Amino acid sequence: MNNKWINVFVLMAVVILFPAFHAKASAIDVFVSITPQSYFVEKIAGERVNVHVMVAPGASPHTYEPSSGQMKKLAEAEAYFSIGVTFEKAWLDRIRAVNPDMAVVETDRGIKKQPASRHHGHDHGHDHDHGAMDPHIWLSPPLAKLQARNILEGLTRLDPDGREAYESNYAAFITEIVELDMALRNRLAPGQAFLVYHPAWGYFADAYGLEQIPVEVDGKAPKAKQIQQIIGQAKEKGIRVVMVQPQISSRDAETIAREIDGDTVKADPLAKNWAQNLKDVAELIGKQQGR
Repeated sequence: MNNKWINVFVLMAVVILFPAFHAKASAIDVFVSITPQSYFVEKIAGERVNVHVMVAPGASPHTYEPSSGQMKKLAEAEAYFSIGVTFEKAWLDRIRAVNPDMAVVETDRGIKKQPASRHHGHDHGHDHDHGAMDPHIWLSPPLAKLQARNILEGLTRLDPDGREAYESNYAAFITEIVELDMALRNRLAPGQAFLVYHPAWGYFADAYGLEQIPVEVDGKAPKAKQIQQIIGQAKEKGIRVVMVQPQISSRDAETIAREIDGDTVKADPLAKNWAQNLKDVAELIGKQQGR
């Protein structure tokens, strides 16, 4: 093959591949705090954004500290989608400081947070802080719809040219959430109780009329007397599983599981596949009650 034809093929390849490279290069860089948010933003934004997650897999949003590499990338990002998790209280002002021109979209805007202590399920005396608010709003499909709306509005302000695509994707995502909500209501029965080490599932319980019985409250491990109370509650309600979070290890959960002749099962509130994760948790709770 002579050089003329080689040059023709090279030119054709550039023409074919350039739009893909250009689209990737022109995508907007945005940050979210936790992995489930990336699910929400990607559903609405599609390929018009590159989503970066602050809290790495295996880390806890309660104690996370951004790396120097993340802070450098934040200096060039166009938006940050906050959600109200604990580490944001310490870091969001510093994140704004490294990039004053970066838009901050509050995805929890308009959502009334509930006290973290509302689902204690047992007496922790006066150790807990009644003022602490539960940040786990993404685990409630009804509240996810409100977050989706805030994300849509934030993306549209950031990238007006993408409005049509964002609105179309948003409508499809709302349909997904509604269908998920119906499936969960069909799987769960109001009044069902479940036992969880870290009380992340309060909004999920609120949405479906469930009773969350936490082992840990406000980051504190239970005392021996409190463990016995929890074991008694679990036996009374026929609970045979202690849901544990992969980011938090606890021997207390295994102790309780042995005493109720049950098991510990991982239920990750930070799982990336948000919809399937909620279905899996509903299945776990439903099986305990023979549904």
